[in-house]
Amino acid sequence: MPDSPLPRPKLAGAALDHQLALQRSRRPTDPLLSLVVPVFDEDESIDLFVDTVVPILERDRLRFEIVFVNDGSRDDTLSRLLDRSLGDRRIRVVNLSRNFGKEAALTAGIDHAKGDVLIPMDIDLQDPPELIGAFMVRWREGYDIVYGVRSARLTDTAAKRLSANWFYWVFNSMSPVLIPPNVGDFRLVDRRAVEVLRQLPERNRFMKGLFAWVGFNSIGVPYERPQRAAGTTKFNFWRLWNFALDGVVSFSTAPLRAWFYVGVVIATVAVLYALFIVTRVLILGIDTPGYASLLIAVLLMGAIQLLSLGIIGEYLGRLFLEVKGRPIYVVEGVYEDGADAPPKG
Repeated sequence: MPDSPLPRPKLAGAALDHQLALQRSRRPTDPLLSLVVPVFDEDESIDLFVDTVVPILERDRLRFEIVFVNDGSRDDTLSRLLDRSLGDRRIRVVNLSRNFGKEAALTAGIDHAKGDVLIPMDIDLQDPPELIGAFMVRWREGYDIVYGVRSARLTDTAAKRLSANWFYWVFNSMSPVLIPPNVGDFRLVDRRAVEVLRQLPERNRFMKGLFAWVGFNSIGVPYERPQRAAGTTKFNFWRLWNFALDGVVSFSTAPLRAWFYVGVVIATVAVLYALFIVTRVLILGIDTPGYASLLIAVLLMGAIQLLSLGIIGEYLGRLFLEVKGRPIYVVEGVYEDGADAPPKG
């Protein structure tokens, strides 16, 4: 593999070689591959995705299933998925009762996948299926998680690339769990890592962080991210902002700790300023009141208090959702061969 800024495996040398050799000896020779594909209002993309991915998997002689998760689509997505499942028994449809969000839909797909290895993919083909073969090569070498690294994001705007770089920098600066930069959900996950993911109970899901949290031996495969093949993205700036906020708050308490230090600094400045005023009065005997400076100080303190309360509220709101213990998603039905199967989970 050419030199690239990819994170190195956690182990190196003889220890890594020993672990990889042990895992290779345990790997099935003819594994079942599960593609997990969350969809929301993607009726234009379904036929193109299936007609593109299936021939590639058949060419590589892989046993596979495609698990589509319909996340409460409002168009003809479900009917198109059922039509494709009628013609191909390798296609299963997990239909959620409403829109729960991509992270919940991805969790539903992970819970319903039967494969020895699992690969989450976007239906827009910006996750190139040609990379699956390279993922499988690394998996057969013994790696448990093989993730795609976007070496080039020419299809993204400059603002999106810049904001993505900022997010990875902020997240990795605050969180003890590091996520590789320019890595999305597109990755191969071995069954033993999948079983650990299924044990994680949190309702506020940030899958990039959860994939990194489970650990295991991981390695990256670089690729250039192509343009979207069909349809339009469902993510706007506001949703991406909330997604990034969920990631930081889910994996770090640094924002809470930071405001403790902000309070210490402000208190120190206030005490020093008070000593300055007292000293000036004692020496000069003149106390000149400053309405403007007082107003600025009051407004600044009020803004800081509201901001700190907002940060505390973010954590408290997530605690509120976790305590209620509602399920991450609700399955309306699982459709195989066009027939309804009992809901799982």
